[in-house]
Amino acid sequence: MLVIPGQPGKDLCDRHLGITRRDVLRVGGAGMLGLTLGSLFQLQARAKEAKSGGGPGWGKAKSVILCYLQGGPSHIDLWDPKEDVPDNVRSAFKSIPTKLPGIHFTENLPRLAQINDRFTMIRSMSYTPNGLFNHTAAIYQIMTGYTTDKVSPSGQLEPPSPKDFPNFGSQVVRLRPPTEPMLPLVMLPRPLQESNVVGKGGTAGFLGKAFDPYYLYPAGDDMDMNKMDRIQVDDLQLRPEVFADRLKRRAKLRDAINAGMPAIDKAVADYKLDEYYDRALSLILSGRARDAFALDREPAEVRERYGRNTFGQSCLLARRLVEAGTRVVEVLWPKVANSDNHSWDHHSDLTNRMKNQSAPMLDAGLSSLIEDLDQRGLLEETLVVAIGEFGRSPQKGISTSGNSNSADGRDHWPYCYTAVVAGAGVRRGYVHGKSDKTASAPLEDPVHPCELLASIYHALGIAPETIVYNHLNQPRELVKAEAVTSLFG
Repeated sequence: MLVIPGQPGKDLCDRHLGITRRDVLRVGGAGMLGLTLGSLFQLQARAKEAKSGGGPGWGKAKSVILCYLQGGPSHIDLWDPKEDVPDNVRSAFKSIPTKLPGIHFTENLPRLAQINDRFTMIRSMSYTPNGLFNHTAAIYQIMTGYTTDKVSPSGQLEPPSPKDFPNFGSQVVRLRPPTEPMLPLVMLPRPLQESNVVGKGGTAGFLGKAFDPYYLYPAGDDMDMNKMDRIQVDDLQLRPEVFADRLKRRAKLRDAINAGMPAIDKAVADYKLDEYYDRALSLILSGRARDAFALDREPAEVRERYGRNTFGQSCLLARRLVEAGTRVVEVLWPKVANSDNHSWDHHSDLTNRMKNQSAPMLDAGLSSLIEDLDQRGLLEETLVVAIGEFGRSPQKGISTSGNSNSADGRDHWPYCYTAVVAGAGVRRGYVHGKSDKTASAPLEDPVHPCELLASIYHALGIAPETIVYNHLNQPRELVKAEAVTSLFG
């Protein structure tokens, strides 16, 4: 077999490791890896370019808060209302002016309408379904930047696997670990889920469990609006019988043993056991994480402004976490799709559920988060993103995904929907793209979910084309898309 040496590349988690000749390319076996000589050189070139980065917004973010509106909010009934359209398209809600001349929201978002001069709206989010008409597969795409191979007609997937592509937060904290003794990645207040598939797209996948999020799932069902008052973080506390100095002595003993076992140290070096141990020790001893979770230390008026519900208090906790040094916080909508009451999956009873349940929680929580970060000077270095896996069908009562819909319900619609981004160099008071007359498709500047994900990496100073290696040691880009730099000022 002919071995062709390649220019040493970098696994950007382990920058000291280059691609060996053995890892680069073996002509003849390359087909099994899905590589050709040309594609290898292309990957190498892109990896080399990735070192420089740059452009508007590059590296402005120190942290990211993703408000993930799982279930797929109706853009027409929130922030892209349409006039002069047929009755089965028009929203039941009144259109209201916003801070931006000519830009209207519906009456469901009065508070966000008063601060939309502080964020960017992308009204042209769009992708061709290709099997992604259902929640779980679409969730996997936006969370990982890749589509999954196994999707049934109902949209269900196999459970999470160590072979999965990592959640973007896991990639971020691997490449940009926090500088404080703080939880690097937190997911709350419930797992990503559709029916019996739980956690797909919400793990570190082939990166390994060391990069899994810290999962904060308080006890209580989805309708329990007070569950955030019962946060338990026992694993971040020392047991009463284990004092800090004793733990430090154990760490010194470990170091002494390791010093006498160079062969073992060498054998496990790639696993970074010392690094993980030291991080865990620093985290427990510092108490920083425990303090961040103490929502009861916030003034009552602040908690009321965010909303005394699961989503509002999760947004408040996200602010406290990034303030304490957490790199990525993923706030998942507290109600799973394929359900009623507070869910964004409005196949029926949209008018009542949107007005009285989901929209008020979104309006209070997201507006307070953006305002609070801005007032504290944190918005300059915190990227806030609010997005669902898709929008809802412009026409009411029709089926686009095999689901049944009432005359007051909208089905899944990935062809056109809206996202909100703020902070970390993102332009203020900007509307990117434009939807057509019925909000069915973008008229201008469509943005694929993977391009938005690439923009998140870009804001953190991570090139989207950065090469990582999967469980088979195959090179893969973080995401096969380019950042939308026009979102940044």
